[in-house]
Amino acid sequence: MEQKEFRPYVPADRVMPESTVFSIVAGILLSIVFGAANAYLGLRVGLTVSASIPAAVISMGVLRMIFKRDSILENNMVQTIGSAGESLAAGAIFTIPALFMWAREGVCSMPSMLDIGLITLCGGLLGVFMMLPLRKALIVKEHGTLGYPEGTACAEVLIAGEEGGSKAGTVFAGLGIAALYKFIADGVKLFPSEINWDIKAYKGSAFGMDVLPALAGVGYICGARISSFMFAGGMFAWFIFMPLIALFGSDRILYPATVSVSELLASSGPSGLWSNYIRYIGAGALVAGGILSLIKALPLMVKTFASAFKDYGKGDGSVLRTEQDMPIAVVLIGALAVCVFLWLYPGIPVNLVGAILILVFGFFFATVSARMVGMIGSSNNPASGMCIATLLMATIVLKSTGNTGGAGMVGAISIGSVICIIAAMAGDMSQDLKTGFLVGATPKKQQIGEIVGSLAAAVAIGAILHLLNKAWGFGSAQLPAPQAMMMKMVIEGVMGGNLPWSMIFVGVFCALVFELLGLPVLPIAIGIYLPIHLSSGIMVGGLVRMFVEKRKYASEDDRKKAEDSGVLYSSGLIAGEGLVGILLAVLAIIKVGDRTLAQVVDVSGKLNLGNIGGALAYLVLVATLLLFIRKGMKGQAKE
Repeated sequence: MEQKEFRPYVPADRVMPESTVFSIVAGILLSIVFGAANAYLGLRVGLTVSASIPAAVISMGVLRMIFKRDSILENNMVQTIGSAGESLAAGAIFTIPALFMWAREGVCSMPSMLDIGLITLCGGLLGVFMMLPLRKALIVKEHGTLGYPEGTACAEVLIAGEEGGSKAGTVFAGLGIAALYKFIADGVKLFPSEINWDIKAYKGSAFGMDVLPALAGVGYICGARISSFMFAGGMFAWFIFMPLIALFGSDRILYPATVSVSELLASSGPSGLWSNYIRYIGAGALVAGGILSLIKALPLMVKTFASAFKDYGKGDGSVLRTEQDMPIAVVLIGALAVCVFLWLYPGIPVNLVGAILILVFGFFFATVSARMVGMIGSSNNPASGMCIATLLMATIVLKSTGNTGGAGMVGAISIGSVICIIAAMAGDMSQDLKTGFLVGATPKKQQIGEIVGSLAAAVAIGAILHLLNKAWGFGSAQLPAPQAMMMKMVIEGVMGGNLPWSMIFVGVFCALVFELLGLPVLPIAIGIYLPIHLSSGIMVGGLVRMFVEKRKYASEDDRKKAEDSGVLYSSGLIAGEGLVGILLAVLAIIKVGDRTLAQVVDVSGKLNLGNIGGALAYLVLVATLLLFIRKGMKGQAKE
């Protein structure tokens, strides 16, 4: 089988510096920095960026240029610890700001920094513990099936930096071009990074694309098949569901909207239909797809647990270095201890029922998240969709057991927060473990590194949220906190008995139909849940991959060189956008006089090339991908 033939970059019998003082300290600093930057970015626009590749690039530069060290495994440890901050921030900002909003409304008291830190830490630890038993099932046994684009890209960046030559040049060319492109699009704003066209003749529909480098890179690494299923989900939502809603509900007020469908279209366009209705359908499809995925994966997970128990007690010396995991006993005892703490600690309003829900649904969504990011990448991981599903279930259970009003709502958001962090952490950790698997890291040391990164980020996240809330307030124009606002609305809707269940069940039954037709449910459900702008941008990268794969080559070796060159360049595209995404978040905070640096560099008020400019810029970007694929083939042929 393919996975048995795989050999990592660093052989299992070779020992290199890995968990050093430098890698731990540098990783902790990056974890805090990326956690802070992603917290602001997510509260501002509702999306976060993966920090694994930026952390790897930064650590590689610091290690090699300043400290003159050349251990690829030490670099890998820095990015493993550093990326944990982004995961915790992503989970926390989608939920915890709702507590601040309720505190302003008098529903509950203001959450303390200690309580926020403990909630995020518990979620981070559970994410590590629940992902750990899945490593062999998802990372090792499904190597070649699940691509884990950021994990693969990160490994390519590390290996390219280690080897140098044309490979490194391809990666860093992609990084530089993507960084410049991203800064012009989202910093200078010479052209929009999201282009959109409403189709007036087909009321309720629209087509658009996020013309961003990372999406082209993710699409290329994932391939045409996964990309096309995601795009099909987007087409299903934007060209079937939304026009039907516009046709049959034009003069009606459909909850959760407060105006009629016609008024919603007039004020917000088709995007208003997506944000008010389609996301619920997508959430229902994600829940059903997740359950179906778990049922299918259950036999493999049972075997994994059985194997883990069987291996426990043999000692680390009985297995190869690259196969060593933390003992399963630590996982089980640790997960139970965290859940008991959540139940007993008075600052976190989670009762026994809530702790059980966290244990059950946490493992469920950790599994779903770890598998999904293997297909579409961590940057597109719909953790908020899984959080919505959790909040629905948790709020229903709490309401049925008499936990209503403010206490019930706070309890539900606390449960949802922990599980959202679990999902985000499991997704990020699976990418890191994939990187480690490819470069030859020690899994046990990576798993400990994830715990260290979680501790560091948890200490900082409470202070960061309090600082941002004091500066602007969540729900304001400066910090709209769109995801947290939706979570708040879902809980209030369930407690008030006015949630659009019909739309959620539409999504559930769509997922069942897809399953009966033999289609992969999760990629299609993700396409329904996410805006079509994301799936269409990814589809372009998938089409490039298909073009490269379908071409005729002189030999199979030439084919592999072409595909590998594309992966290297795509890795650079993802890394470049990630780095500048962090930079733009920092620029949005630093003020010069009355304006932020982000406002200083913004020229959109004076010059903007519009949709056509954005489309042409993306075509040029895609052309560079094809160019470097061709150039990479020639360069490797000479070496």
